[in-house]
Amino acid sequence: MKKCIFGGTFDPPHIGHLLIAQTICEEENFDKIIFVPAYQNPHKAKGVTSSVEHRIKMLESAVAGNPHFEISDVEIKRGGISYSIDTIRYLKEKQQLSRDELYFLIGSDILRTFPKWHEPEAILDESRVIIAVRPGFNPSSVPNWILSKIQFASIPRFELSSTKIRKRWRENKTIRYMVTQPVWEFINDNSLYL
Repeated sequence: MKKCIFGGTFDPPHIGHLLIAQTICEEENFDKIIFVPAYQNPHKAKGVTSSVEHRIKMLESAVAGNPHFEISDVEIKRGGISYSIDTIRYLKEKQQLSRDELYFLIGSDILRTFPKWHEPEAILDESRVIIAVRPGFNPSSVPNWILSKIQFASIPRFELSSTKIRKRWRENKTIRYMVTQPVWEFINDNSLYL
């Protein structure tokens, strides 16, 4: 079994998240992509505007019907600040996975702050870290102790973010084709991001 953790706030989950997940699933032959919504992301606490319940419902509707996608609410149930290493260790134990069976997906933009994460060396030791390259990425800015333990994914680059989607919604601009229809309906029905 080969699984990949895809964490984030998912506020809202958008087409970029889904395209990256589907592409990396196919390119790396993952059995499952595990979406792990953060209860409280230590790096993005200011950007989250929706409740945990709303974010979970949007994510459920976004991934519905894809047999390779699943959601873990481990960080929601744990509460507090969501540290990736705790999630990696929990999922390895619960699903009886070795380091070589559990991957951890992050964007290349995160690599700049990765050395300041909670137990970054342990993340590299406990899982296989796979990087989705984002526009403007320069690997020369990443320390060698990280570069030697990561792999880069062959996936398309998307310039789409939840922050931009929330901003467009507040400005009464369309978010069509940026989120799935069920997510759009949920945002509209629940008056999110206004």
